[in-house]
Amino acid sequence: MSLNLGKGVRWPALILSVAGAALAYLGVSLWAGADEVGRAVTRIGAQGLAAMLALSLVNYALRFVRWQLYLRVLGHAQPVAPSLCIYLAGFALTTTPGKAGEALRSVFLKSRGVPVAASMAAFFSERLSDLLAVVVLVVVGLGAFPGQWLLAAAGAGLVLALSAPLMLPVPWQRSLHGRLRQRLAPQSRSGRAVQALAGVLAQARACHTPLVLLAAFGLSLVAWAAEAWAFHLMLGWLDAAQGMPFSSLVYSAGVLAGAISFLPGGLGGTEATMVGLLLWAGQSQAPAVAATLLIRLTTLWFAVLIGAVALAVVLRGERQRGVAASHGACPA
Repeated sequence: MSLNLGKGVRWPALILSVAGAALAYLGVSLWAGADEVGRAVTRIGAQGLAAMLALSLVNYALRFVRWQLYLRVLGHAQPVAPSLCIYLAGFALTTTPGKAGEALRSVFLKSRGVPVAASMAAFFSERLSDLLAVVVLVVVGLGAFPGQWLLAAAGAGLVLALSAPLMLPVPWQRSLHGRLRQRLAPQSRSGRAVQALAGVLAQARACHTPLVLLAAFGLSLVAWAAEAWAFHLMLGWLDAAQGMPFSSLVYSAGVLAGAISFLPGGLGGTEATMVGLLLWAGQSQAPAVAATLLIRLTTLWFAVLIGAVALAVVLRGERQRGVAASHGACPA
């Protein structure tokens, strides 16, 4: 019997999708350069791997602090321990297209009194904040190379274009919403989708006041810079470093390419971009592939592993809450 905590939530299918992605990635990794990855791990050593994983944990911790900030400004502050488990559980489905599976947090938060519109507003704000931070890191990397200022300026323009709509005055947002409602039948599927999106965006506006936006962006920037720094350290240990701006460019451009591709977890798009940039910089193919696969194992797949453990904890807690409620007890 499968566990359904919300309409349309099919846990076996979701878990199988993650397992399938993991097995596919393992197969590609073994085919592409298992020997090189093994040699890279030997050169980096246990302390180096521990440092890389620690920097990934810094990334997850800062993003959780940002998540708590969003929930608080939305008027739905949550206790740290259960909220952390729910937040990390979302990582179990990071390998879904566009990381959309991470929105399962809404299922668990709904049972704790958080409306879906509010949790989705936090989720949307998260994705936008991550995107802005990664674009800024790409811009910083490009700015360090002669002749790339035009691309850097285009990246800066993208940051402004992405953040501007949510900072429009409320009357402008209401006007835009009204025009869309006039063009779409309220009972049509597109009309209902617009209504739902408008509700999420209205909630998300609280996450984009100047002070909240600045705090969230700062957390996002440091979080993603931590993983870029881990990539830089690894390249140094493999005698392939060319400065932190270059490391930031390669890692952040890879993450951005994966997000734009909308492939599950950015699989394929991220790796191809990172390997391509390393080859463009003069690295040979073997170390470029090894470095790319290793950083993905210590960032993406480390997060999926932590998420799987957290998801098991959350599901067990939900079962216990359900049993307590059915016996008339007050669930924790």
